Amino acid sequence: MKKLVNKVITSLGRDGYQLDKSISSYHLIGILFSKGIQAVRGVFLKPFLKESKGLIFLGKNVKITAKSKISFGRTIIIGNNVFINALCKEGLMFGNNVSVGDNTIIECTGVISHLGQGIKVGNNVGFAQNCFIQVRGKVVIGNNVIFGPNSSVFSENHNFSSLDVPINMQGVNRKGVVIEDGVWIASGAKILDGVIVGKNSIVAAGAVINKDVPPNSIVGGIPGKILKYRN
Repeated sequence: MKKLVNKVITSLGRDGYQLDKSISSYHLIGILFSKGIQAVRGVFLKPFLKESKGLIFLGKNVKITAKSKISFGRTIIIGNNVFINALCKEGLMFGNNVSVGDNTIIECTGVISHLGQGIKVGNNVGFAQNCFIQVRGKVVIGNNVIFGPNSSVFSENHNFSSLDVPINMQGVNRKGVVIEDGVWIASGAKILDGVIVGKNSIVAAGAVINKDVPPNSIVGGIPGKILKYRN
């Protein structure tokens, strides 16, 4: 049974995937049953999307708004209690093999007077549990990027230069965020507006990143600083 499951998972785009040998047949059947139910939920979601190229595994208590603005690639996994608000100018686009962990929020618009720009996510991207992705300026996430639990992305900043005008009346800046291929955003890290996180870099747990991160670097702290280079 395990060999068959490995072949099925590989055919869905997870090259070289192998189940842990210690998983019993009993537990494997339970997992497959759960995934089957999630796939059925995904079938009912597909007709409402702009585009979907493969299977969608949809968890419980998922809320998705502006479904017609969403394009999915192959094999999309959305966990339980996920909220996705896709109402934005350019829509929400996922590549192949994207997983969204339980309780994650992807919010493309806060107020309908000023829609967010859009979000594009590459292939083989994983958002762990409780991530928060704020899409105001454009958010671009490359291939093979992983987000640890409770990590966040913010693509908007409030203006605050005047002391005579309340901050909520001074408008906002929206520079956007780019996270390049092969990046690891560790647990609890925060990426702020205007930041480019370079290819193959690592953002340490709990870091707050307000400046560009060079490729192949490891950054950490508040505010984030370069700790070392991977090469």
